Amino acid sequence: MLAGVAAAGAVLAAPAVVRAQAKALKIAVVLPRSGLFAAAGQACHRGAVVAPKVLADLGVAVELMHVDSESNVDIARTQAERAISEGAQCVVGAFESGATLAIAQICEQRKVPLIVNIGSVPQLTEQGYTYLVRNFHTNVMVVSSGLKLIKDLIDATGIQFKTAVFVHANDTFGTAQRAAMDRLFPAAGLPFPILESIAYDPKAQDLAVEVTKIRALAPELVMSTTRSSDAIKLIRDMVRQRFEPKAIISPGSPGLYDEEFYQALGPLADFHITNLPWANAKSSVTQALAAAFKSAHPSNRFEVDCFNAGFTFEAIMIAADAFKRAGTSDGPTLMKAVKATDIADHVMTGGPIRFDEKGQNNNIQAAVVQNRGRTPTVVLPAAFAVAAPVLPMPPWQGRS
Repeated sequence: MLAGVAAAGAVLAAPAVVRAQAKALKIAVVLPRSGLFAAAGQACHRGAVVAPKVLADLGVAVELMHVDSESNVDIARTQAERAISEGAQCVVGAFESGATLAIAQICEQRKVPLIVNIGSVPQLTEQGYTYLVRNFHTNVMVVSSGLKLIKDLIDATGIQFKTAVFVHANDTFGTAQRAAMDRLFPAAGLPFPILESIAYDPKAQDLAVEVTKIRALAPELVMSTTRSSDAIKLIRDMVRQRFEPKAIISPGSPGLYDEEFYQALGPLADFHITNLPWANAKSSVTQALAAAFKSAHPSNRFEVDCFNAGFTFEAIMIAADAFKRAGTSDGPTLMKAVKATDIADHVMTGGPIRFDEKGQNNNIQAAVVQNRGRTPTVVLPAAFAVAAPVLPMPPWQGRS
C-alpha cells in the first residue's frame, strides 16, 4: 500500500528498493482532449500531467503516454491498441463510457490492465472483464448517493422541502439519469414528492419555456442534471422570471461547478449544490496533488478541476502502487496486484480504494459540494467538510 505523503522521505531514503524494479511502469492515459468532451478531458489531463511528480515523491516511477481519443470511440480503440503495441503496460481512461468499453475489449485481448478513471455505465463491471477495474461510481451509485445526501442535508440543516421538480437534458446522459431517478426515488425515503420531470434540449438558445413550467409548479427544490452550458441558461432564466426555490441541487452531474458556470454567472453561481464524490481537502495526498497542480497549471484552479483531475490521478496511483508491489509489468501478475489494491491515503472522498470480484470500488463516498465564493466547497459529510451548508439559498437580488 502506498505510504502517505508524510512518509515519503522514508520511502526515498531506501533507493535500493526503488532501483530493484526493472523500470518505470509505462501507462497509456487515454482521454478526450479534443472534440465534444474536450473540456473535461483536458481537466483529466491536467491531473495526469502532475502525477509522475507526486508519485515520485511517494517513491514510485511511472512513464505516461498521453493519448487523445478525440471524443471518438473508434479512435479511442485504435489509439489504445497502438499505445499497447508501442509498449504501454497499463491503460488508464477513458472518461467516456463508450470509449472505455471499446478499450476494455482491447485490453482483455492483450492482457493489459485497464483502470477506469471515469465511466459510469454498469456494463463496464458487469460483462466479466478480467483486466479491468473501475475506481468510479456507476450510474445507479451516482443517483442513489445523490438522493441520500439530500436527506442528510435536510437532517443537518433542518430545512424542509415540500415539493420538488427534476429537470434534465434529453440527451443520453440526461435520460439515463431520469431512468435512475424514476427507479430509485420512490425508495429513497425523501419527505417530498417530485411533481414533474421536465426534459429540455441542451442545444436550445434558452430555457425560458421550461422555467415557466417549473415556476408554475412552484417547487421548493429543483433537482437538475445538466452540463455547464445548459446550467447557465437554467439559472439565467430563473433570475429573469424571478423564480427562487429554496435550493437547486444536482444529485450527481457536472455543470453547476464548472469554471464556465462561474465565469458566466458571477455571484449568481453561488450556493447551488452538487452531490458527487469530491477531493478530500483534509487528505495529505490531496494536498500534495493540489500543490503540484497549482505549480504546473497556474491558469487553472485545482478546486474546480479536482473531480476530473483527482480521479485520473488516483487511477494512475493505483497502477503505480500495483507495480511497486508486483515488482513486474507482466500483465497477469500486474493485474493480480491491481485487484489486491488497498490504498487508505488517497484523493477522493471515501474509504480505502479496494475492488470487489467484479473490479468495482464500492468505497467511494459522495459529498455535498456547495458553491461558495465561486469555489466548489465540501459541506457534508462532516468527515470531509470544510464549511457548513447554507440553506435556503439567498435571493438573487443583492448578491455580490
